[in-house]
Amino acid sequence: MTLEEILRQTRTVAVVGASANPARPSHGVYRYLKTHTDYDVYPVNPTISDLDGDPVYATLADLPVVPDLVDVFRRVEELPAVLADVLALPSLPATLWLQQGLFHEQVGRDAHAAGLHVVMDRCLKVDHAQWVGR
Repeated sequence: MTLEEILRQTRTVAVVGASANPARPSHGVYRYLKTHTDYDVYPVNPTISDLDGDPVYATLADLPVVPDLVDVFRRVEELPAVLADVLALPSLPATLWLQQGLFHEQVGRDAHAAGLHVVMDRCLKVDHAQWVGR
């Protein structure tokens, strides 16, 4: 599946590691997705409860839906735990997206083996703007 197909078929996005700090890339991507896309966007971060007036969920398991795409802003060493959380959901998201600067070969293999589309080391905001947001 191409990036454009992934982006066009996605309807719900969980942003794991969403930050309330406007200087953080995860905040900018979250705001872009909320204001410039038709996606239903769910911020996930156990350290905050509100982001721009929207509820923030502590874990993926707390979301009211299983998202189509899980966009990850976590440290590389935390990626196996994020994948474990994804795989523990009642049904699988279509795509695991590791933001720009994140690459983990084993997580990618395991996610792909579980049936997920895997995107690594790419910015969802940039790719959406390029492929869909025109």
